[in-house]
Amino acid sequence: MAGLYPDKIKTLELYDGRFDAYKLKADNSDVLFASYPAGTSIEPHTHDTDNHGVITRGELILTMNGETTRIGVGQWYHVPAQVEHSASFEVDTDEVELWFHQSEHNAL
Repeated sequence: MAGLYPDKIKTLELYDGRFDAYKLKADNSDVLFASYPAGTSIEPHTHDTDNHGVITRGELILTMNGETTRIGVGQWYHVPAQVEHSASFEVDTDEVELWFHQSEHNAL
């Protein structure tokens, strides 16, 4: 897996999904250190988690609610649970993603 993450992060469990990431488990949430090679495209989808992320290298092109936004290094984004969205990456990109699981006790 590509990405400029420290060796300690590279010892974390690998995420099994549509992209490459190292996963750090936390109570009612997951923290992913994700890497997307240039040319990656993720089709429209929804998920049960409330997601926040910050780009650490490259750029995320996020389409949500009919709007496309370019999110660069140091910028945060938010994708609410159950909101359809898609993503693409024109350049190699790394990010830290926080996935908050919804429950009766931690609904955001």
